[in-house]
Amino acid sequence: MQTRAAVLTAMGKPAPYAQSRPLEIRTVSLDEPRFGEVLIRIRAAGLCHSDLSVINGSRPRPVPMVLGHEAAGEVVAVGPGVVQLQPGDRVVCSFVPSCGHCGPCREGRPNLCETGAAANTAGTLLSGARRLHGEDGGEIHHHLGVSAFAEYAVVSEHSLVKVDADLPFEELAVFGCAVMTGVGAVINTARVPAGSSVAVIGLGGVGLAALLGAVASGARRIVAVDVNPQKLRQAEELGATDTFDARDPEVAERVRAATEGGVEFAIETAGAVPALETAFRVTRRGGTTVTTGLPHPDHRLSLPPVILTAEERTLKGSYVGSCVPSRDIPRFVEMYRRGRLPVDRLLSGRIGLDEVNEGFDRLARGEVNRLILVP
Repeated sequence: MQTRAAVLTAMGKPAPYAQSRPLEIRTVSLDEPRFGEVLIRIRAAGLCHSDLSVINGSRPRPVPMVLGHEAAGEVVAVGPGVVQLQPGDRVVCSFVPSCGHCGPCREGRPNLCETGAAANTAGTLLSGARRLHGEDGGEIHHHLGVSAFAEYAVVSEHSLVKVDADLPFEELAVFGCAVMTGVGAVINTARVPAGSSVAVIGLGGVGLAALLGAVASGARRIVAVDVNPQKLRQAEELGATDTFDARDPEVAERVRAATEGGVEFAIETAGAVPALETAFRVTRRGGTTVTTGLPHPDHRLSLPPVILTAEERTLKGSYVGSCVPSRDIPRFVEMYRRGRLPVDRLLSGRIGLDEVNEGFDRLARGEVNRLILVP
Protein backbone atom coordinates (compact mmCIF):
# COMPACT_ATOMS: atom_id res chain seq x y z
CA MET A 1 0.00 0.00 0.00
CA GLN A 2 0.98 3.66 -0.27
CA THR A 3 1.24 6.03 2.69
CA ARG A 4 2.42 9.57 3.25
CA ALA A 5 5.35 9.82 5.63
CA ALA A 6 7.99 12.23 6.95
CA VAL A 7 11.33 10.90 5.66
CA LEU A 8 14.63 12.07 7.10
CA THR A 9 17.14 12.05 4.24
CA ALA A 10 20.19 13.56 5.96
CA MET A 11 21.16 14.32 9.56
CA GLY A 12 22.66 17.58 10.72
CA LYS A 13 20.83 20.06 8.53
CA PRO A 14 20.89 23.51 10.16
CA ALA A 15 17.97 25.07 11.98
CA PRO A 16 15.53 26.60 11.36
CA TYR A 17 14.13 23.38 9.97
CA ALA A 18 11.27 25.26 8.37
CA GLN A 19 13.89 26.41 5.86
CA SER A 20 16.34 23.48 5.65
CA ARG A 21 13.47 20.89 5.55
CA PRO A 22 15.29 17.81 6.93
CA LEU A 23 12.00 15.90 6.91
CA GLU A 24 10.51 15.46 3.45
CA ILE A 25 6.85 14.53 3.14
CA ARG A 26 6.78 11.72 0.61
CA THR A 27 4.48 8.97 -0.56
CA VAL A 28 6.23 5.69 0.24
CA SER A 29 5.39 2.03 -0.20
CA LEU A 30 4.50 -0.06 2.82
CA ASP A 31 4.58 -3.86 2.65
CA GLU A 32 1.77 -5.91 4.10
CA PRO A 33 2.47 -7.27 7.59
CA ARG A 34 4.39 -10.53 7.65
CA PHE A 35 4.69 -13.12 10.42
CA GLY A 36 4.33 -11.50 13.84
CA GLU A 37 3.70 -8.04 12.37
CA VAL A 38 0.77 -5.64 12.49
CA LEU A 39 -0.47 -2.88 10.21
CA ILE A 40 -1.71 0.10 12.21
CA ARG A 41 -3.24 3.41 11.30
CA ILE A 42 -1.34 6.11 13.15
CA ARG A 43 -3.88 8.33 14.89
CA ALA A 44 -1.48 10.51 16.91
CA ALA A 45 2.29 10.83 17.36
CA GLY A 46 4.29 13.05 19.71
CA LEU A 47 7.29 15.13 18.68
CA CYS A 48 10.07 14.11 21.08
CA HIS A 49 13.67 15.17 21.67
CA SER A 50 14.72 11.63 20.74
CA ASP A 51 13.45 12.39 17.22
CA LEU A 52 15.15 15.78 17.31
CA SER A 53 18.45 14.18 18.34
CA VAL A 54 18.36 12.09 15.16
CA ILE A 55 17.54 15.14 13.05
CA ASN A 56 20.45 17.17 14.46
CA GLY A 57 22.85 14.22 14.39
CA SER A 58 23.51 13.84 18.12
CA ARG A 59 21.86 10.40 18.03
CA PRO A 60 23.19 8.91 14.77
CA ARG A 61 20.86 6.60 12.84
CA PRO A 62 20.89 5.24 9.29
CA VAL A 63 19.04 7.27 6.66
CA PRO A 64 16.71 7.54 4.85
CA MET A 65 14.43 6.91 7.79
CA VAL A 66 10.80 7.61 8.68
CA LEU A 67 10.96 9.16 12.13
CA GLY A 68 8.49 9.06 15.03
CA HIS A 69 8.34 6.62 17.94
CA GLU A 70 5.80 7.96 20.47
CA ALA A 71 2.41 7.07 19.06
CA ALA A 72 -1.02 5.56 19.38
CA GLY A 73 -3.19 4.10 16.68
CA GLU A 74 -5.67 1.50 15.55
CA VAL A 75 -4.98 -2.00 14.26
CA VAL A 76 -5.96 -2.38 10.59
CA ALA A 77 -4.62 -5.86 9.79
CA VAL A 78 -2.47 -8.55 11.40
CA GLY A 79 0.04 -10.93 9.87
CA PRO A 80 0.31 -14.67 10.43
CA GLY A 81 1.06 -15.75 13.98
CA VAL A 82 -0.43 -12.68 15.66
CA VAL A 83 -2.94 -13.81 18.29
CA GLN A 84 -3.02 -11.02 20.89
CA LEU A 85 -4.30 -8.27 18.57
CA GLN A 86 -7.07 -7.96 16.01
CA PRO A 87 -8.39 -5.26 13.67
CA GLY A 88 -10.05 -2.43 15.55
CA ASP A 89 -7.88 -2.71 18.67
CA ARG A 90 -6.52 0.55 20.08
CA VAL A 91 -2.79 0.35 20.72
CA VAL A 92 0.09 2.38 22.14
CA CYS A 93 3.50 1.90 20.53
CA SER A 94 6.52 0.91 22.59
CA PHE A 95 9.83 1.98 21.07
CA VAL A 96 11.81 -1.03 22.32
CA PRO A 97 10.35 -4.31 21.05
CA SER A 98 10.97 -7.32 23.26
CA CYS A 99 12.05 -10.65 21.78
CA GLY A 100 11.24 -12.52 25.00
CA HIS A 101 14.28 -14.80 24.68
CA CYS A 102 17.47 -12.82 25.39
CA GLY A 103 19.00 -12.51 28.85
CA PRO A 104 17.34 -9.21 29.85
CA CYS A 105 13.94 -10.36 28.57
CA ARG A 106 14.18 -13.60 30.55
CA GLU A 107 15.03 -11.52 33.62
CA GLY A 108 11.87 -9.44 33.22
CA ARG A 109 13.67 -6.37 31.79
CA PRO A 110 12.23 -6.07 28.26
CA ASN A 111 13.32 -2.43 28.04
CA LEU A 112 16.88 -3.77 27.73
CA CYS A 113 16.07 -6.39 25.07
CA GLU A 114 19.30 -7.12 23.18
CA THR A 115 17.57 -8.11 19.96
CA GLY A 116 15.33 -5.05 20.09
CA ALA A 117 18.31 -2.75 20.71
CA ALA A 118 20.18 -4.23 17.73
CA ALA A 119 17.14 -3.80 15.49
CA ASN A 120 16.62 -0.20 16.62
CA THR A 121 20.26 0.65 15.92
CA ALA A 122 20.07 -0.93 12.46
CA GLY A 123 16.76 0.78 11.63
CA THR A 124 14.77 -2.43 11.19
CA LEU A 125 11.80 -4.15 12.75
CA LEU A 126 12.41 -6.79 15.42
CA SER A 127 12.74 -9.44 12.71
CA GLY A 128 15.57 -7.55 11.03
CA ALA A 129 13.37 -6.67 8.05
CA ARG A 130 12.33 -3.32 6.59
CA ARG A 131 8.82 -2.83 5.24
CA LEU A 132 9.20 0.73 3.89
CA HIS A 133 10.35 1.51 0.35
CA GLY A 134 10.92 4.66 -1.69
CA GLU A 135 9.75 5.41 -5.21
CA ASP A 136 12.91 3.77 -6.58
CA GLY A 137 12.21 0.59 -4.62
CA GLY A 138 15.06 1.21 -2.18
CA GLU A 139 14.55 0.38 1.47
CA ILE A 140 13.74 3.08 4.02
CA HIS A 141 14.73 2.54 7.64
CA HIS A 142 12.35 2.34 10.59
CA HIS A 143 12.81 4.59 13.62
CA LEU A 144 12.87 2.55 16.83
CA GLY A 145 10.65 -0.05 15.23
CA VAL A 146 7.72 2.37 14.91
CA SER A 147 8.15 5.14 12.26
CA ALA A 148 5.05 6.96 13.43
CA PHE A 149 5.31 10.15 11.38
CA ALA A 150 3.14 8.55 8.73
CA GLU A 151 -0.45 7.71 8.01
CA TYR A 152 0.18 3.97 8.42
CA ALA A 153 2.96 1.79 9.83
CA VAL A 154 3.88 -1.89 9.93
CA VAL A 155 5.38 -2.84 13.29
CA SER A 156 6.19 -5.94 15.27
CA GLU A 157 3.39 -7.13 17.55
CA HIS A 158 6.00 -6.86 20.32
CA SER A 159 6.09 -3.08 19.75
CA LEU A 160 2.42 -2.68 20.63
CA VAL A 161 0.38 -2.62 23.84
CA LYS A 162 -3.40 -2.92 23.62
CA VAL A 163 -5.33 -0.39 25.69
CA ASP A 164 -9.00 -0.67 26.54
CA ALA A 165 -9.42 2.87 27.84
CA ASP A 166 -11.57 5.02 25.59
CA LEU A 167 -9.24 8.03 25.69
CA PRO A 168 -8.38 10.44 22.86
CA PHE A 169 -5.49 9.13 20.77
CA GLU A 170 -3.64 12.43 21.32
CA GLU A 171 -3.49 11.62 25.02
CA LEU A 172 -2.71 7.93 24.59
CA ALA A 173 0.30 8.71 22.37
CA VAL A 174 2.37 10.29 25.16
CA PHE A 175 2.19 7.11 27.23
CA GLY A 176 4.49 5.49 24.66
CA CYS A 177 7.54 7.59 25.55
CA ALA A 178 7.18 10.68 27.75
CA VAL A 179 5.08 8.94 30.41
CA MET A 180 6.92 5.61 30.36
CA THR A 181 10.30 7.34 30.47
CA GLY A 182 9.54 10.12 32.96
CA VAL A 183 7.07 8.48 35.32
CA GLY A 184 8.90 5.17 35.05
CA ALA A 185 12.20 6.79 36.08
CA VAL A 186 10.57 7.93 39.32
CA ILE A 187 8.44 4.88 40.11
CA ASN A 188 10.48 2.00 38.67
CA THR A 189 14.11 3.14 38.53
CA ALA A 190 14.42 5.45 41.54
CA ARG A 191 11.53 3.85 43.47
CA VAL A 192 10.77 7.15 45.17
CA PRO A 193 8.88 6.54 48.42
CA ALA A 194 6.26 8.87 49.86
CA GLY A 195 7.71 11.73 51.88
CA SER A 196 10.94 11.96 49.86
CA SER A 197 12.64 14.98 48.32
CA VAL A 198 13.04 14.93 44.53
CA ALA A 199 14.67 17.23 41.97
CA VAL A 200 13.88 17.12 38.26
CA ILE A 201 16.54 18.66 36.02
CA GLY A 202 15.17 19.51 32.57
CA LEU A 203 11.49 20.19 32.03
CA GLY A 204 10.67 18.92 28.58
CA GLY A 205 7.91 16.39 28.08
CA VAL A 206 9.83 13.65 29.89
CA GLY A 207 10.89 15.97 32.72
CA LEU A 208 7.38 17.21 33.36
CA ALA A 209 6.15 13.62 33.27
CA ALA A 210 8.79 12.78 35.89
CA LEU A 211 7.50 15.68 37.98
CA LEU A 212 3.97 14.23 37.73
CA GLY A 213 5.42 10.89 38.81
CA ALA A 214 7.01 12.50 41.85
CA VAL A 215 3.69 14.10 42.79
CA ALA A 216 1.89 10.77 42.35
CA SER A 217 4.53 9.07 44.52
CA GLY A 218 3.79 11.45 47.39
CA ALA A 219 7.11 13.32 47.42
CA ARG A 220 7.05 16.07 50.06
CA ARG A 221 9.56 18.34 48.28
CA ILE A 222 9.77 18.60 44.50
CA VAL A 223 12.45 20.83 43.01
CA ALA A 224 12.28 21.79 39.32
CA VAL A 225 15.32 23.12 37.43
CA ASP A 226 15.33 24.45 33.86
CA VAL A 227 16.61 27.32 31.70
CA ASN A 228 13.11 28.28 30.54
CA PRO A 229 11.02 30.50 32.87
CA GLN A 230 7.83 29.34 31.18
CA LYS A 231 8.66 25.71 31.96
CA LEU A 232 9.38 26.63 35.58
CA ARG A 233 5.97 28.30 35.88
CA GLN A 234 4.30 25.22 34.46
CA ALA A 235 6.24 23.03 36.88
CA GLU A 236 4.79 25.04 39.77
CA GLU A 237 1.30 24.56 38.36
CA LEU A 238 1.91 20.79 38.17
CA GLY A 239 3.11 20.46 41.76
CA ALA A 240 6.73 21.63 42.10
CA THR A 241 7.40 23.14 45.53
CA ASP A 242 10.59 24.96 44.45
CA THR A 243 11.90 26.17 41.09
CA PHE A 244 15.41 27.23 40.09
CA ASP A 245 16.91 28.79 36.97
CA ALA A 246 19.53 26.44 35.51
CA ARG A 247 21.34 29.44 33.98
CA ASP A 248 22.38 30.55 37.47
CA PRO A 249 26.02 29.45 37.95
CA GLU A 250 25.24 28.86 41.63
CA VAL A 251 22.10 26.83 41.00
CA ALA A 252 23.43 23.62 42.58
CA GLU A 253 24.51 25.43 45.73
CA ARG A 254 21.14 27.18 45.95
CA VAL A 255 19.26 23.89 45.65
CA ARG A 256 21.45 22.25 48.29
CA ALA A 257 20.93 25.18 50.64
CA ALA A 258 17.17 25.18 50.13
CA THR A 259 16.93 21.44 50.73
CA GLU A 260 19.34 21.26 53.67
CA GLY A 261 22.14 19.39 51.95
CA GLY A 262 20.47 18.21 48.77
CA VAL A 263 17.61 16.02 47.64
CA GLU A 264 17.29 12.29 48.17
CA PHE A 265 16.53 11.68 44.48
CA ALA A 266 17.53 13.71 41.42
CA ILE A 267 16.13 12.87 37.98
CA GLU A 268 17.98 14.28 34.94
CA THR A 269 16.01 14.34 31.69
CA ALA A 270 17.73 17.00 29.55
CA GLY A 271 20.23 14.73 27.80
CA ALA A 272 23.10 17.18 28.38
CA VAL A 273 26.22 16.62 30.46
CA PRO A 274 25.91 19.96 32.37
CA ALA A 275 22.38 18.97 33.40
CA LEU A 276 23.60 15.60 34.67
CA GLU A 277 26.43 17.31 36.56
CA THR A 278 23.86 19.58 38.21
CA ALA A 279 21.67 16.61 39.09
CA PHE A 280 24.60 14.82 40.71
CA ARG A 281 25.63 17.92 42.64
CA VAL A 282 22.16 18.51 44.10
CA THR A 283 21.88 14.91 45.34
CA ARG A 284 22.54 14.55 49.05
CA ARG A 285 24.80 12.06 50.82
CA GLY A 286 23.33 8.60 50.47
CA GLY A 287 21.08 9.79 47.65
CA THR A 288 20.37 8.55 44.14
CA THR A 289 20.86 10.35 40.83
CA VAL A 290 18.94 8.95 37.86
CA THR A 291 19.54 9.96 34.26
CA THR A 292 17.12 9.37 31.39
CA GLY A 293 18.97 11.63 28.95
CA LEU A 294 20.66 10.51 25.72
CA PRO A 295 23.54 12.89 25.00
CA HIS A 296 25.85 12.46 22.02
CA PRO A 297 27.88 9.22 22.36
CA ASP A 298 31.14 11.19 22.34
CA HIS A 299 30.23 13.30 25.39
CA ARG A 300 31.79 12.40 28.73
CA LEU A 301 30.92 12.92 32.41
CA SER A 302 33.71 13.61 34.89
CA LEU A 303 33.24 13.13 38.63
CA PRO A 304 35.43 12.18 41.61
CA PRO A 305 34.69 8.47 42.17
CA VAL A 306 35.58 8.75 45.85
CA ILE A 307 32.19 10.41 46.37
CA LEU A 308 30.40 7.23 45.35
CA THR A 309 32.04 5.38 48.23
CA ALA A 310 32.52 8.07 50.87
CA GLU A 311 28.96 9.38 50.50
CA GLU A 312 27.30 6.10 49.45
CA ARG A 313 25.96 7.80 46.36
CA THR A 314 24.18 6.00 43.53
CA LEU A 315 24.26 7.05 39.86
CA LYS A 316 21.80 5.10 37.73
CA GLY A 317 20.67 5.07 34.13
CA SER A 318 17.01 4.65 33.28
CA TYR A 319 15.97 3.51 29.81
CA VAL A 320 12.27 3.55 28.94
CA GLY A 321 11.72 4.23 32.64
CA SER A 322 12.78 0.65 33.49
CA CYS A 323 9.29 -0.24 32.29
CA VAL A 324 7.62 -3.45 31.28
CA PRO A 325 5.36 -1.80 28.67
CA SER A 326 2.60 -4.43 28.77
CA ARG A 327 2.39 -3.92 32.54
CA ASP A 328 3.14 -0.23 32.93
CA ILE A 329 1.26 1.43 30.08
CA PRO A 330 -2.13 0.12 31.27
CA ARG A 331 -1.13 0.94 34.85
CA PHE A 332 -0.19 4.53 34.00
CA VAL A 333 -3.33 4.94 31.87
CA GLU A 334 -5.43 3.89 34.86
CA MET A 335 -3.57 6.36 37.08
CA TYR A 336 -4.44 9.06 34.54
CA ARG A 337 -8.10 8.04 34.48
CA ARG A 338 -8.19 8.30 38.29
CA GLY A 339 -6.69 11.81 38.20
CA ARG A 340 -3.28 10.85 39.62
CA LEU A 341 -1.30 11.53 36.42
CA PRO A 342 -2.75 14.54 34.55
CA VAL A 343 -0.66 13.90 31.45
CA ASP A 344 -3.12 15.80 29.27
CA ARG A 345 -1.57 18.97 30.72
CA LEU A 346 1.67 18.11 28.90
CA LEU A 347 0.05 18.55 25.48
CA SER A 348 0.94 21.73 23.61
CA GLY A 349 -1.29 21.46 20.53
CA ARG A 350 -1.83 19.56 17.29
CA ILE A 351 -0.12 19.78 13.93
CA GLY A 352 -0.48 18.04 10.58
CA LEU A 353 2.14 16.01 8.74
CA ASP A 354 3.06 18.96 6.53
CA GLU A 355 3.93 21.06 9.61
CA VAL A 356 6.43 18.63 11.11
CA ASN A 357 9.59 20.65 10.35
CA GLU A 358 8.11 23.78 11.88
CA GLY A 359 7.05 21.67 14.86
CA PHE A 360 10.62 20.60 15.52
CA ASP A 361 11.74 24.23 15.38
CA ARG A 362 9.29 24.97 18.18
CA LEU A 363 10.52 21.95 20.14
CA ALA A 364 14.17 22.95 19.69
CA ARG A 365 13.41 26.47 20.94
CA GLY A 366 11.75 25.09 24.07
CA GLU A 367 8.38 26.59 23.23
CA VAL A 368 6.40 23.36 23.63
CA ASN A 369 6.27 20.20 25.72
CA ARG A 370 4.49 17.76 23.46
CA LEU A 371 3.20 18.73 20.06
CA ILE A 372 0.98 15.98 18.71
CA LEU A 373 1.13 15.16 15.02
CA VAL A 374 -2.15 13.91 13.60
CA PRO A 375 -1.44 12.44 10.14
